[in-house]
Amino acid sequence: MRRFFYATNSNISNDLTNEKAATYPQLSTLPIGASVELTESIVHHWCRVLRANIGDQGVLFDGFGGEYQVQLLTISKKNATVTLLSHTNNDNSAPIFTKIGLVMSRGERMDYAIQKSTELGVTAIQLLSSHHGEVNLKPAQVEKKLAHWQQVAIAACEQCGLNRPPLIIAPIPINDWLKPITTTTPVKIEATISSMVTALSQDAYYQVLQQPADLRLQLSVPAAGQPAMPDSLLSVLQQPVPYIELLIGPEGGLSANECAQAADVGFEPWQIGARVLRTETAPVVALATLQALLPRVNP
Repeated sequence: MRRFFYATNSNISNDLTNEKAATYPQLSTLPIGASVELTESIVHHWCRVLRANIGDQGVLFDGFGGEYQVQLLTISKKNATVTLLSHTNNDNSAPIFTKIGLVMSRGERMDYAIQKSTELGVTAIQLLSSHHGEVNLKPAQVEKKLAHWQQVAIAACEQCGLNRPPLIIAPIPINDWLKPITTTTPVKIEATISSMVTALSQDAYYQVLQQPADLRLQLSVPAAGQPAMPDSLLSVLQQPVPYIELLIGPEGGLSANECAQAADVGFEPWQIGARVLRTETAPVVALATLQALLPRVNP
C-alpha cells in the first residue's frame, strides 16, 4: 500500500507542483471517518503520477505519531480528498535516539548518507562544514539544499515505514558545533530546519534533541593503541531509551585540531573494524552497529 507524508506545514515549492504556502490539520485532531484534503504534493504523486482512482487505499503519516489508512474519496484537476479509515499507533522508530553531526559531502553521496540513516531510524542530522570538507554552502544555497535533503529523508520514510521523520538541521561550521555547552539559551531548532517540518519539530518526541546526549562518539580511523569501542558504550545502551550523538567527518578526515576539540567536549573515539569507511558508509555502519548491540544488553 502506498505511503505518503502529510506535511502540516505544506509550503514546499518546486517545479513539479508549484505548491504555495498552506497549513493542514494534524491528522490526530480529526476523527476516524473524517474527510481530509490532500496536500498538493500528494495529489501530484498519487493521483497524477501514479494515476490513482477513487476507492484506492493508501497510508498517510504526518510525523506526529502513527499512521492512517485512507481511501480516496474525490479527485479533481487540482485537489483530492480521502476518508480516514483507521489509525495505527506504531511509529516503527529505532529503540535509541541518535543525532549525527555529519560533514557534508557532494551529490549522491550525501543523499545516500541521509537516505540510509533515515532507514536505520536516525532522529536528527546536524549538517557540518569542516577544514577538509568538500562542501561549503553559500547563504543563498542553504534553504534550497536543506529542503532537498529533508525531502530525501521524507521519501526514505515513505519507503521504509518510519513514521517519525528525522530532522535535517542547517549546516554550521564544525568548530561552532563543538563549542563547550554553556548555560546560554540554545538556538531554537525550528529556526534551523526546513519549513516543511517546522511544526513537527515542536512535538514532544523531538525535545530530546535539546538535551545533552548520554554519550558522544567520534567515528575514527583505526589507530594503534586506541580501544576499538569506549567502555561506556555498553553501559549507556542499557538505559531504557539512550540518546547518542555521533560525529562523522569528511572523506579527508577531521583535522587534528577538530579531533582535539571533539575530545575536549566529550566525544570518545569509536573505530568499527579495521577498515577505513567512506563518509556515506560510516553512518550506516554506526547506526546498524548500535542497534545490533542493543539486544545483547537488553534481551
